[in-house]
Amino acid sequence: MKIYRKRIADDLLKRKLGGKGAVLIEGPKWCGKTTTAEQMAASVVYMDDPERKEQNLMMAAVTPKLLLNGKTPRLIDEWQLAPQLWDAIRFEADHRAELGQFILTGSAVPVNTKLISHSGTGRFAWITMRPMSLFESGDSTGEVSLTSLFSNSKEIGGFSKITIGDLAFLTSRGGWPKAIGMDQEFALDQATDYYEAVVRYDINRVDNVKKSPEKIRRLLRSYARNQGQAVANTVLAKDLSGNGERDISDETVASYLDALKKIFVIEEMTAWNPNLRSKAAIRTSNTRYFVDPSIAVAALGIGPNDLINDLKTFGFFLETLCVRDLRVYADSLNGQVYHYRDKDGQECDAVVHLRNGKYGLIEIKIGGDELIEEGAKTLKAMEEKIDTDKMGKPSFSMVLTGLGGYAYRRPDGICVVPIGCLKN
Repeated sequence: MKIYRKRIADDLLKRKLGGKGAVLIEGPKWCGKTTTAEQMAASVVYMDDPERKEQNLMMAAVTPKLLLNGKTPRLIDEWQLAPQLWDAIRFEADHRAELGQFILTGSAVPVNTKLISHSGTGRFAWITMRPMSLFESGDSTGEVSLTSLFSNSKEIGGFSKITIGDLAFLTSRGGWPKAIGMDQEFALDQATDYYEAVVRYDINRVDNVKKSPEKIRRLLRSYARNQGQAVANTVLAKDLSGNGERDISDETVASYLDALKKIFVIEEMTAWNPNLRSKAAIRTSNTRYFVDPSIAVAALGIGPNDLINDLKTFGFFLETLCVRDLRVYADSLNGQVYHYRDKDGQECDAVVHLRNGKYGLIEIKIGGDELIEEGAKTLKAMEEKIDTDKMGKPSFSMVLTGLGGYAYRRPDGICVVPIGCLKN
């Protein structure tokens, strides 16, 4: 019997359906979009059902309204196969004048917008799903919540049993739903299979332009080596050039990266722009991240043991894992995750900023007293830079660690929380 693991997006979908006529769920393939939508749907039409696909496409072209008849919320899965359904759904949602009518899911490949005449503004809501966070996959105890930290809870506590071996496996396995609960050997194959599908097939479907698989592999390897950093396209272009081939232009690299963004393989982090006491110039370049750390592991052809044997490199992969989880948790709180860097060298790995103006500062460290102290020092320096008269004090400052141990609040007020204790 198939068991559904509750997703944080469940409550988000319910909330969005309560405020709009239709909700579109986006995100990388294999992250569980359809399965999550099925839990909420009262009826479903699978556009790519082999037995009905041809008939479904014909109905969408001739009388799309018939495909929309059914108990609501009605799930239209793989809707992008018939883009004209978008306008039909928008029209139907308008004229029914009822909320929560439709859920749309599909592959990560962008839809052909030439067949869409209306943006859907005011009728549609959007949700971005990502691979599972550690709390969703059952690998975090969830004893510390971002919600409580934003509520200025003084008491925090918890204990994570995650060892360095566990952490290396979880980073390499990723949050792909099908991998959860599998034997380790098979679980690790899921990310490799995903990576191969991207290189061989998915990236070409973005614009129907055949791209060199070897160049895509080299780009993804370069991106993996530079994850968590704000490197320029010129750096990536240099890595792509080689083997006697002519240089790859920055424009080509940009087009490849754009394709990878559209299919949700990479998800870069924008810069946070707070009110500062000083006139420090803020660096605005995006920081490079994969949507899941396992893609970087697959791109470099490594595994858990390789991460354990190179802890410095492991730290960059851990950062991608933590950013993935923070993004999943922040979405449920109406928040976004940013980074901060300025010309003076001040950095902050992650800033979770909510729509209500509250924010939290986060430094990510693999663990150990020395690194925790280093993270705390960075956070205190960051706090000093912010003009709290104009934007208030941070709700919390946290050193988010990879390895297991206790979650606690230090005497200086800084929280130390293992990722294996965190939830939304």
